Amino acid sequence: MRALILGGIADANVLAVEIARAGIDAVYSYGGRTRAPADQPLPTRSGGFGGVSGLADTIRRDGITHVIDATHPFAVEMSRNAIEACAQTGTPLIALERAPWTKAPGDSWIDAADVDAAAAALSEAPANVFLAIGRQHIAPFASRPQHAYTLRFVDPPEGALPFAADVIVSRGPFTLDGELEMLRARKIAWIVARNSGGDGARAKIDAARLLGLPVIMISRPELPERPRVESVTEVMQWLGHRTCLGA
Repeated sequence: MRALILGGIADANVLAVEIARAGIDAVYSYGGRTRAPADQPLPTRSGGFGGVSGLADTIRRDGITHVIDATHPFAVEMSRNAIEACAQTGTPLIALERAPWTKAPGDSWIDAADVDAAAAALSEAPANVFLAIGRQHIAPFASRPQHAYTLRFVDPPEGALPFAADVIVSRGPFTLDGELEMLRARKIAWIVARNSGGDGARAKIDAARLLGLPVIMISRPELPERPRVESVTEVMQWLGHRTCLGA
């Protein structure tokens, strides 16, 4: 057995630890967008594969027997490439996909199909807006220059942004108290977020509820059907190993 983890979410790091503890031969792949990724207990690689054909070639060349797609829920291209490459090579694939957030009492959500729709959903009146959507997806908001934007990135931005913004450089997970302090200090009136799910980024959603702030929630993109689970334990079972979680 040789597993390939396509990383991107926090649970991918937990999975890497469990796989290393189990003594499974595996490689952890980073997409290459984060300049200082977290250390892993497994051999790592960084950067793209060169599309479906490149990933299929890697699977064959490196003797990969199992692929775990633990990328971000909005990393659509990588997930689609994994589905096709695994189909071409006959390699078992499973997705470790955290459940999306659901509305709780007191939430004020405006659903948006994509980033363009999210930008259009903002008020016409100038407001302080927190864009919690990653640096690759902010360009559509240049069409709404009346707003004052706060952005939060893992790495400092390279080059000029498409509009003026206050940039916070910080790596999650984030706490509820910390998010409340940030939103209050910047007098944020609107939050734009992608429905990533999980606990590491949820604090801003809980903080918005407590402060009565509207959240423009971008829906997850559609993906072809594939086997999927929501926990590291289920992935380990799929690999035929018991988890060490809680030990």
